[in-house]
Parts: sequence; C-alpha cells; structure tokens
Amino acid sequence: MRHEVSPAARGRIDALSLVTTIPELLTQHLPVRPDAVAYRNWSAQEKAWKDYTFRETHEIVEKWRHALAGLGLVRGARAAMLLPNCVDAVHFDLSVLANALVPVPLHAIDTPKSSAFIINDSGAELLVTNKLLKWRQIRAAAETPTLKMVVITDDGDVNDPESPIPVVSLAKFLAATPDAPLPEGPKPNDLAALVYTSGTTGNPKGVMLTHRNILSNLQGVLKSIQPSESETLLSFLPLSHTFERTASYYLALGLGFTCAFNRSIANLADDLKTIRPTIIMSVPRVYEMIHGKVMDGLAKKPPMVRRIFNWAVAVGWRRFCRENGLPVEPSALSFLDPFVAGFLDKKVGKTLRDAFGDRIHLFISGGAALPTNVAKVFLALGVPIFQGYGMTETSPIISVNRPGSNHPNTVGPALANIEVRLGDGDEIQVRGPSVMKGYWNRPEATREIFTEDDWLRTGDVGEIYKDGHIRITGRIKEIIVTSTGEKVPPTDLEAAVTTDRLFTQCMVVGDDRPFISALCVVNEGPWAALCEELGLDPNDPASLDKKEAKAAALRRIKAATSGFPNYGVPRQVTLLKEGFTIENGLLTPTLKLKRRMIARAHYEAIEAMYAALAPKKAAG
Repeated sequence: MRHEVSPAARGRIDALSLVTTIPELLTQHLPVRPDAVAYRNWSAQEKAWKDYTFRETHEIVEKWRHALAGLGLVRGARAAMLLPNCVDAVHFDLSVLANALVPVPLHAIDTPKSSAFIINDSGAELLVTNKLLKWRQIRAAAETPTLKMVVITDDGDVNDPESPIPVVSLAKFLAATPDAPLPEGPKPNDLAALVYTSGTTGNPKGVMLTHRNILSNLQGVLKSIQPSESETLLSFLPLSHTFERTASYYLALGLGFTCAFNRSIANLADDLKTIRPTIIMSVPRVYEMIHGKVMDGLAKKPPMVRRIFNWAVAVGWRRFCRENGLPVEPSALSFLDPFVAGFLDKKVGKTLRDAFGDRIHLFISGGAALPTNVAKVFLALGVPIFQGYGMTETSPIISVNRPGSNHPNTVGPALANIEVRLGDGDEIQVRGPSVMKGYWNRPEATREIFTEDDWLRTGDVGEIYKDGHIRITGRIKEIIVTSTGEKVPPTDLEAAVTTDRLFTQCMVVGDDRPFISALCVVNEGPWAALCEELGLDPNDPASLDKKEAKAAALRRIKAATSGFPNYGVPRQVTLLKEGFTIENGLLTPTLKLKRRMIARAHYEAIEAMYAALAPKKAAG
C-alpha cells in the first residue's frame, strides 16, 4: 500500500534537513507541537499506559542535564546506559547528548562480564541502570575503575554499602544539583554514541558515530521510505541496537511522531493490538515466530481452510508481483483473481493484519535475511514488509526496498546519499556521510576496515543488479570452503533449511571437510508429530539420535534445499532440543549465530557426523 506524501509530512521532512545535532530533534517541536504525544510508556506502578508530550519530555531532559552538569564531567566524557526500552532511556540519551557527553548503550540482555568490558573499554564515568542487582552483577564480574557514580532508575530505596563508588536513586540524582550551570551543547562532528558491535567472535569494538553520521542516515532513509503525516511507532528492539536507535527512536523524534515502548517481547502481541502501530522496525526472527504460529495453527485446521489460505497467498502474491514489477507466476486459475481477491483478503489477509493492530503502513526488516517463504506469506496477505540492509558502522542503514519497487529477494537500492560498489571477491563496500569515524581506541582495526581509497569494507558478499537493487549472498569470513574446494555461503542455506517447520534454527558446517553437515534445533510441535509417525518418544533425548529420525530430517532438509547444488546440501544432521540463545552464549544480542562458539559447544557431535561417513580402513 503506497501513501502519498502530504504537504504537512513534506514540511516535517524538510525541517529535519535543517537539524544539525540530535538534541535539536526534540527542541524543534517545542514552538510548533509542544503538546503532541511524543512517547507512550507502560507504568508498572499505575498499571497503565502513560503519555509524555514533547514539552514534558523537554522539561524532564532539562532536569537530567542539570544533574549531569553537577557531576563535573568534561566535554566528551562517556556515560553508559543499561536500560530496557523506556522513557528513562530517552531522557538519559537526550540529556547526555545535549551536554556534549557521549552515550554508551549497553545491551540489556548481555552478560555482566560483557557490560563490564564495555564500561572499561569506553572509560565510562557514569552508569545508569534500572536495577541495583544489575550493578552488583557487573561489579562482581570485574572492577570498573573509571566509573564515578551509578544511578538506579527503578529501585526507590537504593542501599549498596559494599559499592566502591556512590550508588543513588534516580530521584536523588535529579534533586542533587538543580541549578548547576549547563555546558555548551554539541557540534555536528562530536561523537553521538559509542555503540559496541556484538561480534560473533572476540571482544566487541566501539563504533564511533557522530551527530552528522546519524542525522545524514535519517535524511537518506526519508528519501527512500517516506512516512505519512501522522504515524505511531512501536519500539521493541533493544535501544542498544543502532537500527532501533536510528530508525525508530530518532526517526519518530525527528518527525514528531508518537513512539510507544513495548513492555516486553512476551507482551508484544497484546501491545500491537493496543498501540496499533503504523510503523515497526524488526528483525526477521520476530516475523518468523509469527509466521510459525500461523503455520502451526493452520496445520490443525480442516483441509478446506488450508486450501483457502493457500489460495489467498497465491492470489495475493500475484497482486504483489504486479504492483512491484516482478515476474508473475503463471497459473490456470489466475483469471479468477479479480473476482475472488476481495473475498480472500477479507477471509485471510485482514485476519493476519489485525494481529498487527490493523493500521499497518511500513514494516521494516533488517539485521539478517528474511526467509523467502515468510516474506511471501506476509507480502501476499497485505503486510508491507520492506527489507533493508546496514551495519553499525554505517549508522546503520545502507539500503532499503521502496514502495512500488519492493523486491523481497534483495535488500533494495542504496540510500540516495550512500555510494555502494563491489570490491575484491564481490565484497560490498560503501562510502558516504553516515560512515563511522572509526573504532574507539582501535586505530589498527579502523585501518583494516577501510580500503586505501577510504571505502568501508562491509565483509558481506553480494550482487548489484542493473536497477540498483542489492542482494546479499554471504559473509566473506563465513563462506564455507569444503576440502573438495567448493564454496558454500551458509546463511542462505540455513534460511532454506528453516523454511521447514521441523527446524527452528540451523547452523551448517563443512570447512575443510568433504561435505556439508547441519546442526538443527527441532520445533516442539512438528517434532512431536514426526516422532508419532516414527513410533518414537518426543520427550526422550535418545530419539534425537535415532537413525530413522535423522533419515527423516535429512529427507526434509533435501526437499527444503532443492534449489542448491548437490555439494551444498547437508549429508548429515545432528538434531538438538536446546536452541542457540543469548543466555547460553550461542547468539549475539542482535540474534546472529556465534559460529565458533556453537562449533565448540557441539564439537563431539560435529566430529561424529564426519566419522559416520568416513571411509573405513581395511583390516590388517
């Protein structure tokens, strides 16, 4: 569905082009819409949603600014934040930036040891977190000698006599120095954040992003995806994630929209219906989970219901292809499309869209590839998902699909103010005003990521089509090279495997091995159904190792990967009940596989897969 840009929306977009630092995203609204709702936040105390206007937000930010000024932090000092998505995170971020300090967002679900590393590496002097327990866990994990104070936002009675530095409640912090003189504000080329990349190996690196970097990225996005005059965003990805900071938080603030903060992922379905967002930024995993629930529910329906659903998808997909200039799959029944489209959409499409709150405008997917089968169902049923691509080092968005030219097997064309080229090995390389200043205290790493002519190496392998659309085919460092010399990009292969509902996660292996194998986490419902079919007990861990279970899994993997060359299809599989999670250290905070950690955790299983098909030595 395509929205024309109204004069009012155009005016807001044009006004944003005049903003030079992030705090101005807030102050620009005070003369023109001070009483419009900027934020909606769930109050646990009141058990209700609470609204904050732009005027109220500014008043609270000013209180934070005076409190920060009272600490005597010098210009450019770092302040760390370990908070869930909430208005306190906004107040922290805007006040720190307005005082020309540098926010260091910590991952709310990261380990205490990792948080302590980032605090120490950045030299943070202040930590703001919501629970005293979190500070105690960080303190127990490592010493943090640069910290001078810890502020706790949610615990009213803060008492930590064992802490080597002052620990105060938010109320005490804000009341301490209400008249402290405010410092001069930031300049466009000052740092606006030190965002630590989660990294799949090694310690994270602090990406230095300036006010100019982030604002130029916003301006580039608004030339590709243009919002309507009045939008509501639901923020649920962590604000430590640059994608969420730029594309939800700063975008909504800059254009004067309402940004609501999701209570938790467990409450996401309810919050979608309550907030009824018009825009959300998400990672594929969220869409995959929703798609999985839809498919599991559909499997329990009568055959006629499943046929109607599949017919609705087929008709809707042909409509989507026609609207976006894509080839239309031939069908003997396509002549019926105009006559049945309305009925099928009302019966199937509207039901799915209502689950998102029934006011869908723009849903963006980034961070990883959206599986083809998931994209097809949502797009066919009228959920307008636009895939984009980026990285923390580019503030973060590099490209995004656009209304009328939404090609779901690509990540869209580059933003208007970003240049993209293919380097050695078809590596995607970029340059433009949103590219980072460098890595914090890592001059060698900074030199390595830039080419001699100052293009940023993304590490991603891809193609650029004639119309400018970009397709990502893999990671340079993740390309699997088998002992026979075949090169296999794992990401596409893993995405294909998980199109089968039996598997919720997959990691393929095969470097320096004669063939590809797979570690697959089974989905509880389909696994139980398969076990019933095979006469196995789904609750018995031994069932995962049964020959008949593995043979059935391999048949399904082969079917799901039928479009891949034979050397890329897994020949052995290990079935797992426990998934790859952040908590067990096998996923990054942005839900990427930690391949080395997974391979280490399942070393014996991987070795057994190759031993099983190894040539037998002759006796004697």
